[in-house]
Amino acid sequence: MNTRKLWSRILVIVGGIAMLIGAVDPLEGSLVILPGSGLVALGIYLGNSGRDLRVQWLCIFLMIAVGVGALFGLSAWGGLGGASKHSMWWGMLILPYPIGWVVGIVSLIFELVRSVRHRHAVQ
Repeated sequence: MNTRKLWSRILVIVGGIAMLIGAVDPLEGSLVILPGSGLVALGIYLGNSGRDLRVQWLCIFLMIAVGVGALFGLSAWGGLGGASKHSMWWGMLILPYPIGWVVGIVSLIFELVRSVRHRHAVQ
């Protein structure tokens, strides 16, 4: 196995683990999930995966980044509802974060299953 493919696998595994660990506490974990999704996206890019998979992970990373940015922006703005008097509808800006996380985890599971099936077919 060449060095580039090895690093690709390492980045995808480490990034996937970071995405799972960060889900324990979604607010503070977002500081682990965002770089984790970036590592997975970089690993997919380095692994010479298909164009569709690279675009998919770029979109996942951007969704998580936008959602996390909105999460911290709204938090700095005073939060939502209650004493802040900000409408709860502003919370819609955070939705790309959990959607991107779920799509990313599902994508990783599908890639893992595809990889295992490919190994069994080769042997």
